[in-house]
Amino acid sequence: MARLAPKVLNLNDCERDELQQLINRHNTPQQIALRAKIVLLASCGKNHREIARTLGVGVDMARLWRNRWLETSSQELSVTQRLQDLERVGAPVKFSMEQVIELFALACSPPDEYGRPISHWTPRELADEIIKQGIIESISVRHVGRLLEEAELKPHAYSLLVNPPL
Repeated sequence: MARLAPKVLNLNDCERDELQQLINRHNTPQQIALRAKIVLLASCGKNHREIARTLGVGVDMARLWRNRWLETSSQELSVTQRLQDLERVGAPVKFSMEQVIELFALACSPPDEYGRPISHWTPRELADEIIKQGIIESISVRHVGRLLEEAELKPHAYSLLVNPPL
């Protein structure tokens, strides 16, 4: 059974020059440089198996980047953007921005306003309080800590600013 030849990939001089510059540049990530090499070899008429053998990659990878280049040819993207990974879909967001902001507001307020006999908020105390108030149904202590870290909020330092030691 005869195999189909891969789709023809034609590059203009500008694209060819940009791809070659990416390959030659010392600070180009290796993934991008490899993808640029695949596209250049594909434009020279090499099939997927020849590209894979030449570059030491899988045939599927050679096929993927030839097809990705052809698919993005109609879009207004730079050469580097065309060699980037596609956006990945993650898990849906569990908490709304309003809920996260309420958590941050709570972290910036003194714990004694909420009847907590502590000097400063900890992620565990914040998780307990935000669940108690019904703002969030459930949240892990670790996730509270991550949210505070991402926002660069430090409730333990804040309590020292409000109530400086004597």
